[in-house]
Amino acid sequence: MAESILEFLQGIFGDTNSARLLIVFLISLLPGVGGPATTIPIGVVLLELPILAVTLICMLGNIVPVPFIIFFIRKIFDIMRKLSKRLGAIADKFEEKAKSRASRLEKGAFVGLFVFVAIPLPLPGMGAWTGALIAAILNVRLRVAFPAIALGVLAASLITIGVTLGLITFLS
Repeated sequence: MAESILEFLQGIFGDTNSARLLIVFLISLLPGVGGPATTIPIGVVLLELPILAVTLICMLGNIVPVPFIIFFIRKIFDIMRKLSKRLGAIADKFEEKAKSRASRLEKGAFVGLFVFVAIPLPLPGMGAWTGALIAAILNVRLRVAFPAIALGVLAASLITIGVTLGLITFLS
């Protein structure tokens, strides 16, 4: 399935290295699927791009939405609640998910956000997007949240590089 999606995107953007890096960037912007644990292997293994370029593009794409999420997500949730019950329920679901994970981060927000984002699991509800959502829910200032999340993305990227290159294995 991933290959057919990549073929579709390559049909739109072309098959040059620049187009492939753009695809990596676009994937890395997506919540739930755009973290280093999925984007780096896609770029390196499926798209056959250099690991350093993929990692830098992935990190950039993962970090770009963070300040916008922290600043605007509560306003967006309020608008969703005003527009319809269904959108309000979606906003409530996201907020509850963030609150359930936030209890562990209330004290020591910097370290908590860093650790939360640094664990490179390819699961929805982990990573920079959810870290930024938690920061917004807990009213963590951007000057604390952004560096913690950015360093978490860096750590997750380094761990993912190690796994992708076979330098780190979990089953021996």
